[in-house]
Amino acid sequence: MKIAIVTPTFPPYAGGIGNVAAFNAKELVKLGHEVTIFTPFYQAVQEEFSDLKIKRVKPLFKYGNAAFVPALGWMLKGYEVIHLHYPFFGGAEVIWFFRRRFKKQKTKIVLHYHMDVIGAGVVKWLFKFHKIFLLPRIIKMADKIIVTSIDYAQNSNLAKWLSKNPQKFIEIPNGVDSHNFSPQPKDSELLKKHEINFNDKIVLFVGGLDKAHYFKGVEYLIEAASRLRQENYEWKLVIVGEGELKQTYVDLAHQLKIHLRTIFTGYVPNEDLPKYYNLADVVVLPSVDKSEAFGLTLIEGMSCAKPVVASNLVGVRSVITEKMDGLLAEPKNPDDLAAKINYFLDNPNQALEFGRAGRRKVLLKYDWQIIGRQLDGLYKKLRK
Repeated sequence: MKIAIVTPTFPPYAGGIGNVAAFNAKELVKLGHEVTIFTPFYQAVQEEFSDLKIKRVKPLFKYGNAAFVPALGWMLKGYEVIHLHYPFFGGAEVIWFFRRRFKKQKTKIVLHYHMDVIGAGVVKWLFKFHKIFLLPRIIKMADKIIVTSIDYAQNSNLAKWLSKNPQKFIEIPNGVDSHNFSPQPKDSELLKKHEINFNDKIVLFVGGLDKAHYFKGVEYLIEAASRLRQENYEWKLVIVGEGELKQTYVDLAHQLKIHLRTIFTGYVPNEDLPKYYNLADVVVLPSVDKSEAFGLTLIEGMSCAKPVVASNLVGVRSVITEKMDGLLAEPKNPDDLAAKINYFLDNPNQALEFGRAGRRKVLLKYDWQIIGRQLDGLYKKLRK
């Protein structure tokens, strides 16, 4: 089957949507499909996924991760399935505009709805305009809508459409490469590089530090770290990621006097991420609002048999079986977040059991091969 995967971002940009698109494509290629990825050209990059067919489309204009790419209307001609990862402001609208052409070609459109977009200031009102006037049209054009969890969909901008037409929706979660993200010994070179002692307790965050990922709540994690107990062990907070907000977080760590315990690694390529997860004693996702719908880092941590702590948000909470493979903390509450982190640092045996339970869950539900087969089945049903 000839498939076009359309995504607003793609590695090496560090973001969940692009990574999901990449691994969806890899599994579909393994299953015999002809897959092309379409993504905006933001700047020249060294492709991490050199085994995939990637077309970086020059936008007419761009703002943040939004890019108006009218050329998509012509480039997508002849594809049997268009798999659109959303939100893609400037791309989704182009596909909607050309929907009549795609109907004539009998092309099926799959909308992969990752999250609501909230924003702040003027941008917030632009997103609200989009939600009221454009999102309904994009939803209507889709033949099928993928959501990462029904829990999130029921509490998102999709809720009324899900209620009216539930058969149009299907739950397919994000996934992880459970072979590469697997339990491994601590990497001695990585410990040396970051001046970490072997017995130090490691609290790990992985995510974008740019303005588009403001919702990750890194500032609350740093505040929580300043409240961690220190009498029984040494701990370090390791923050993996890059972006223009990084310096703000560095300054906050200094203000709270934990800069000597806080390590900012900068950008880490996908192939090196398992080494960082395997340093961790606990993986934390401190997100603050509905812009976080799933939490790919949670299942990456689980796949490496690490216990996880995440904000109690719709969608995110569906990934965690509380008191079995992770704990949920109140969003924007550094004290509660610190208490949940402390639990795992103080109780290594329980942390080990939580991690093992998370690994078992990943192998049953979240491996990319499982996700690939679900997508393959969905496409084949649509094309019948």
